[in-house]
Amino acid sequence: MRFTHSGPAPTERNDAKTLKTLLPYLLEFKGRVALALSLLMLAKLANVSVPWFLKDIVDQLSATQAALAMPLGLVAAYGLARLATSVFGELRDAVFAKVTQRAIRRIALQVFEHLHRLSLRFHLERQTGGMSRDIERGTKGIGFLLNFTLFNILPTLVEIGLVAGILLVNYHWSFAVVTFLTIASYIGFTLGVTEWRMVFRRSMNELDSQANSKAIDALLNYETVKYFGNERYEVARYDGNLASWERSAVRNQTSLNFLNAGQGVIIAVGVTVLVGLAARGVVDGSMSVGDMVLVNAYLIQLYAPLNFLGFVYREIKHSLADMERMFTLLEQGEEVADRPGAQTLATRQAAIRFEQVQFGYDGKRQILHDVSFDIPAGKTVAVVGASGAGKSTLSRLLFRFYDVGAGRITLNGVDIRELTQASLRAHIGIVPQ
Repeated sequence: MRFTHSGPAPTERNDAKTLKTLLPYLLEFKGRVALALSLLMLAKLANVSVPWFLKDIVDQLSATQAALAMPLGLVAAYGLARLATSVFGELRDAVFAKVTQRAIRRIALQVFEHLHRLSLRFHLERQTGGMSRDIERGTKGIGFLLNFTLFNILPTLVEIGLVAGILLVNYHWSFAVVTFLTIASYIGFTLGVTEWRMVFRRSMNELDSQANSKAIDALLNYETVKYFGNERYEVARYDGNLASWERSAVRNQTSLNFLNAGQGVIIAVGVTVLVGLAARGVVDGSMSVGDMVLVNAYLIQLYAPLNFLGFVYREIKHSLADMERMFTLLEQGEEVADRPGAQTLATRQAAIRFEQVQFGYDGKRQILHDVSFDIPAGKTVAVVGASGAGKSTLSRLLFRFYDVGAGRITLNGVDIRELTQASLRAHIGIVPQ
């Protein structure tokens, strides 16, 4: 008789589904999130005001010698604006730290608990080394995603909007047009190439997990490897995975270099055009030297976050890929689960009965065929047989690591599937080999 999994197979995830899974963990600290976002906006407003103070200082100094005393207040305001940018940024990170670390803790704990609820079959079929690497990368990805999405992508977009609006209102429309075209080209190029590169990242993750699994499994089974003189085989198998990982890593790096080069070209062209427009404005008298300084300062302020935005987007996509593998573990259905209303076992005398039990780990080989026997309370029963006859399978079924394919196992006349697994196992003692 074929034995099948009772839990649903994990469904294919996407980035939106991964983010939706993460969202409830943020809502635990709504106040902190709101405060952190408020501090973020204050920091960006202070940062955008810095070039204006610098412009006024330059214009005052360029006017007349009589006005040389005036910039003192502007210099103080300039310094305060830069200080506010830094202080608000640090306060934001301090407020949000508890949100990030609590989310990592809760998700890691939930995955750990869920793995203990999964069946023995799942753990025998999965390689522990690869699974531990998936969890490690996934939890790191959570911290990166939370911090950089809220505190880099969002504020960068806000700053871009503010700067573009200032240029549009105060200067010729061509400044805003060039700014928007540069940003649109940069973002479009970054998104397109990054999506293409994600294939290499996913491949690297898979091959890294496989290599790590093979290494850990070989070392955990060191004695067995030595028994059969299999050192060369294990080394060759490990090296084969590393070779495949190396090829994916090289493609990942070269595609990254292409992305960085393309981003550099777009930014260089945009900056050059804007500086040329500002210089022409100074020459024809429509702009002051302070305006030239202001436009240049804004370009410098935009250049850094735009360049960083490409890096952040790439890393966020990588983090989502890492989290995807970890969250997939949470979607793995429980093969053996307590039934609704399951009884809690409480007894000091246990009579066990196997009634026409059939079981096979898969459809290719049946292990138990209509097995029936009784173990009266207080009696000792020995089970003997050849290797592979099903002796260990009996204890696994009694512990409900698996459920029987047909028949039933009773304890004091109650089918053990009607009992909670925790109370059942609490009444059983075992001495493993």
